[in-house]
Amino acid sequence: MSAPAPSRPARSGPSSALSSTPSPVTAPVTAPVTAPVTVSPSGTASGTGPATGALDWRLRFAFLSVVWGFSFLLVKVGTQAFAPFQVAFGRVLFGALALLAVLLVRREPLPRGVRTWGHLTVAALLLNTAPFSLFAYAELSIPSSLAGICNATSPLWGMALSLVALSEDRPTRRRFAGLGLGFLGVLTVLGAWQGFAGIDAKGTALALLASLCYPIGWIYVRRTLAGTPGSPVALTGAQLMVSTVQLAAVSALFTSPPTGFPLWPTLSVIALGALGTGMALQMQYGLVTEVGPTTAQMVTYFIPVIATTAGVLILGEQLHWNTPVGAVVVLAGAALTQARSRAPKPA
Repeated sequence: MSAPAPSRPARSGPSSALSSTPSPVTAPVTAPVTAPVTVSPSGTASGTGPATGALDWRLRFAFLSVVWGFSFLLVKVGTQAFAPFQVAFGRVLFGALALLAVLLVRREPLPRGVRTWGHLTVAALLLNTAPFSLFAYAELSIPSSLAGICNATSPLWGMALSLVALSEDRPTRRRFAGLGLGFLGVLTVLGAWQGFAGIDAKGTALALLASLCYPIGWIYVRRTLAGTPGSPVALTGAQLMVSTVQLAAVSALFTSPPTGFPLWPTLSVIALGALGTGMALQMQYGLVTEVGPTTAQMVTYFIPVIATTAGVLILGEQLHWNTPVGAVVVLAGAALTQARSRAPKPA
């Protein structure tokens, strides 16, 4: 669930590399070369290519959904032993190492140019550093399942922002309906009719703010890095390297060194980075090439389902009826905001 930096990002569901990312994470996320990519816990990518076996891509699709869905549980476990900034730092560090290993094997260079690295610095802040830290802080006080559902609001924020920032994204009645339906789902998840009783307002606000980072980041990337030479892996790896430096500095300034490295929290952070940010993004690129961006992007809508299931079954988080019902409404609204009108058929 991390948010990479594509050359011409596709519209995503949630963040990352990638968000984040996403979500996300992001990505997204949710989400890098001549082929557009989007990341985030929920990141997506774009491109075309031949299919190479239906069973194989379905298995990888399921694995990707599970990895990104479990990312919120891994964040929760990581914060049991490490400060939120340290969890975010470990996430981008091991994600960067995973992608740099791929670049080393492929003998692909990192992107060049001061201007490119300057834009990647901003992209890293918006798509990795900020949302990953915000989600980690949010999960100090809210369940991982709620964080996963908040991440699913990223397409809703994206649609609202695109109406202002991206003139080519023309609003339609369907997309407006999706926006309203999605935020109605958010109110259902939060139990608005009960005065938001039992919901930590600060933690929920941080999670929603994290999901907002992804579309802001992608609008920036779309305006500044479209057409940048370099492979998706090289651009994403460079972005995660910059985010690692950012979070190393922030962690050194605002947190104390960890007193120990307990087994499960440490493994959670390593898996969060190496699998959820590194390996998952590589797998997402392959899915986009094999089955196209539309099908690959559907992974976004499985993430909150898996995040909720993992939180309830493994962490014992409580689940009330309004949480799954609201999540379904959020996902339905998000799907509508991503709908595009069909081009008229030629006579």
